[in-house]
Amino acid sequence: MTQHPSAESVKAELGRLVSEFFGAVSFEEGGAPAYGRIRSLFIEQGLLIKNVSPVPEISTIQSFIEPREAMVRKGELTRFLEEELSEVTQVFGNVAQRFSAYSKGGTMNGKSFTARGMVCTQFILTPAGWRMSSMAWDDERPGLSLPAA
Repeated sequence: MTQHPSAESVKAELGRLVSEFFGAVSFEEGGAPAYGRIRSLFIEQGLLIKNVSPVPEISTIQSFIEPREAMVRKGELTRFLEEELSEVTQVFGNVAQRFSAYSKGGTMNGKSFTARGMVCTQFILTPAGWRMSSMAWDDERPGLSLPAA
């Protein structure tokens, strides 16, 4: 009989993947992000969807990484920190989703910025383990606030 992992262990693994993603995009002044690590967290066809304006920005992993690497290389983005504030995770067999509240902040072109929002991450179980298949997010703005915890 096949032993299925516990719901707690799956949730912990999904949390690790999200934490690894936030860690890969975060870096302190004088440091550099580890954008390349993102590739190991996603399936090859993974999508990242920034949906903070009327037209969504839909990116492959590579098209997500490239402009961010360029901003860091040019000295435009000199610091960035993103972290999960809270989450709700659902798992059904070989698929899962995690709805996370997040905060982010950094320095772009010498100016500090902060924001909070929600990100919905979908996961699939692959022969290599759990991987992200997509990530879609939106930021708070007037008339749109994080839900109460």
